[in-house]
Amino acid sequence: MKRKDYLSWDEYFMGIALLSAGRSKDSNTQVGACIVSDENKILSVGYNGMPTGCSDDEMPWAREGAFLETKYPFVCHAELNAILNRSSGSLKNARIYVSLFPCNECAKAIIQTGISEVVYWEDKYAETDGVKASKMMFNMAGVKLRQYVPTDREILLKV
Repeated sequence: MKRKDYLSWDEYFMGIALLSAGRSKDSNTQVGACIVSDENKILSVGYNGMPTGCSDDEMPWAREGAFLETKYPFVCHAELNAILNRSSGSLKNARIYVSLFPCNECAKAIIQTGISEVVYWEDKYAETDGVKASKMMFNMAGVKLRQYVPTDREILLKV
């Protein structure tokens, strides 16, 4: 008889997104993303970080201060990195699992690539104009939104 306590697809893919977030060097917000085909195959992953070739040690990570002294003009979000990390093929009808609801800039990229569903862990910026714009665009474009419902399952990694 097969075991019955295996991970669901949602647990598995959200777990990959959360694990990917652990690669972020950002001391305040770590975000991960996992893009999955409609056949439940992982197409790409990403996390928030500086662009390739820009030193994590030399770039600013501050949240406040003069614009060019903060992370905001420089950091690539997890969703965009996952989209750009895709080596080949289409993302049409794929799902993206993200640990934080996408901003308006990432929403545009998600829509443009044909991703059809966003499964998100947290929506802590729901009241910001950027997230409101994201939701407006997702609704207009027919992108399905679904908040991940955590289970009581605990997964421990010892590295």
